[in-house]
Amino acid sequence: MMRGNLFPSVLVFFPILTAFISYASGRKNKKVRDLIVQAAGITECLLFLAAAVFFEETQEMFFTWEGFAGLGMHLELDGFRVLYGLIAAFMWMMTALFSGEYFTHYRNRNRYYFFYLLTLGATVGVFLSSDLYTTFLFFELMSFTSYVWVAQDESKESLRAAATYLAVAVIGGLVMLMGLFLLYRTVGTLDMASLYEVCAACPDKRTVWAAGICLLFGFGAKAGAFPLHIWLPKAHPVAPAPASALLSGILTKSGIFGILVVSCNILCHNANWGVLILTLGVITMIAGAVLALLSVDLKRTLACSSMSQIGFILVGTGMLCILNGGGNGVLAAEIAARGTLLHMMNHSLIKLVLFMAAGVVFMNLHKLDLNEIRGFGRKKPLLHLAFLSGVLGIAGMPLFNGYISKTLLHESIIAAQELTLRAPISNWVGAAFPFGYGLNAFARFVTSPQMLSVIEWLFLISGGLTAAYMLKLYICLFWEKNKNAEEQARFDGMKRYMCPKSTFAVIGSAVLLPLLGLFPYLVTDKIGVFGESILHVVVDHERVSYFAAASLKGGLISLTIGFLVYFCIVRTFLMREEKESGEQMYVNRLPAWFDLENGVYRPLLLRVFPAVLGFICRIFDTLADGVLILFRKTVFRESPIPHEREEGTVFTDLAGSVCDLVHRALNRTVRRKHPKIRQHSYRHVIALKREEFRENNILIARSLSFGLLLFCAGFLFTVIYLLFRT
Repeated sequence: MMRGNLFPSVLVFFPILTAFISYASGRKNKKVRDLIVQAAGITECLLFLAAAVFFEETQEMFFTWEGFAGLGMHLELDGFRVLYGLIAAFMWMMTALFSGEYFTHYRNRNRYYFFYLLTLGATVGVFLSSDLYTTFLFFELMSFTSYVWVAQDESKESLRAAATYLAVAVIGGLVMLMGLFLLYRTVGTLDMASLYEVCAACPDKRTVWAAGICLLFGFGAKAGAFPLHIWLPKAHPVAPAPASALLSGILTKSGIFGILVVSCNILCHNANWGVLILTLGVITMIAGAVLALLSVDLKRTLACSSMSQIGFILVGTGMLCILNGGGNGVLAAEIAARGTLLHMMNHSLIKLVLFMAAGVVFMNLHKLDLNEIRGFGRKKPLLHLAFLSGVLGIAGMPLFNGYISKTLLHESIIAAQELTLRAPISNWVGAAFPFGYGLNAFARFVTSPQMLSVIEWLFLISGGLTAAYMLKLYICLFWEKNKNAEEQARFDGMKRYMCPKSTFAVIGSAVLLPLLGLFPYLVTDKIGVFGESILHVVVDHERVSYFAAASLKGGLISLTIGFLVYFCIVRTFLMREEKESGEQMYVNRLPAWFDLENGVYRPLLLRVFPAVLGFICRIFDTLADGVLILFRKTVFRESPIPHEREEGTVFTDLAGSVCDLVHRALNRTVRRKHPKIRQHSYRHVIALKREEFRENNILIARSLSFGLLLFCAGFLFTVIYLLFRT
């Protein structure tokens, strides 16, 4: 039974329905299919824009489908959901316009567009879900449909990266499902609006924490948080550029959305949980920046950059829980909440611009290595301006959108330091941690004034590394010249490197970045407040002086570090002079052992674990056989297994006689010249087969395997009965 308003369901199922229409039309006319896909993206964006404009009227809008997949489907519209649904629809619209030219020389475009629209519906379903069961359903659908994007090229590298992506998604989904089981069993609901109160009142904090950690594993895998980030550097270089923009800009934010739900609803701004998220965020932030700095592949650099920016968002989430959890920093927590939401939005829009710009490079050159694409952007002013807008935005340059959100995140860390000077956070951090083993002491250590100062400097250094690797890409593409003069002349001669639709998608997206940075009080702050409904923070609308000297100081420190890293490390350690031409070439200094997937995960999962588990199983199998033999010889004395009898039974005798008659008849007719010689009567052969089958059945019935087989069959029938019974 369906209840509520149908509008949220239209937002989810309209793209899914259009996916089937576009696929059917693509079998007949590819141009019509492209127009349908683009129209679907534009329509979805307009629907969300209408929801944003008339937000007061849609604030109480919800849709419920009782009985769907057991626990039902629950969708809702509020400030955050409208905001991120609009961002998702806008990104799909722009990438749809860009994809028309980008996929001109691709195979299997019909398949790509089909899963492209399915993923849009699933992603919108994740953001509009009002209970975690609905989130899980659309989350898993989104993971499987987006797998096709990574495998689109069907090359060896693409299929391997897609396998990694799918493995992380499946393992994360299974762990997430375990967390949902624990949570539902403990508090009796998965409704997000109810979780805050019931989890706060739940006496079984250990189980709530265990469920939260399982959910963090599943959502963190999709977000690309360390150590589950391994799919990001592998998937982006091989996926088409429009898909990379969506994977980085939106699909990772679906994981962040889940982490926010866990942090602000299930763990109720628990300060200890904030310490955990903050620690993961700092590691992810630094590791992603280092990987991006060492990369010499354009899209891989942008992928590792996404990992680093996810770390920035997690740092904001951790500070939100720490500041709000103790009650002493409620107003500062609102700054952390606004910074977290705005950096989510800013990163989505920035990566849309940067990956589409990288797509322009790839669709003209079919190369991504910095040494081969060097100088491509010279004499291309539109591409130059768009890419520069993305570079300045993500580097945190004042007057661009990234500066606003990074300033808010930095201010939240400073606010925590000031609180520790007045009233030590250690008084309330660690008091409610449900596990021992020194973790309470670790929580107090992380939130000490000295460690918060270290975290602030790591935050500023990560911002500096961001500026360094983006400066590396920018100078390589738009200022340096290619070592091959003929190739550079070909680059400079490209006048139509983008069609009008692609130009509109790239430039239209790039224009938003300075607009959001130039008018923080009129636009950006209001957007941040608009989306804070999901975070359960006290909204005080505290005004931050973005362009005061104290605020500019942090941004300028990061930019200074970035310039120093670029000129002292990138231009020296990360480049070498080619002996023949004397040209400076970019070099990959990343050691092979730094690859977690190939160095740790694959050996563990494919070699170590199977060997260890196989050894353990062999030991238990030997013990079980020994016990069975002991029981056979003592308690259960068995009769010997009967041997075969040549005479067989009446049925074997009859069947054998018939076969003998047929054999003789064929020898006298069809095989007259070359009769088939048989050594035994069929009566004898069939009797032997019957006795062999009987002996095997006796052996199986007396073995442990037969008991396990019966157990599995009984379990299967029990599950089927319960499914139909309920």
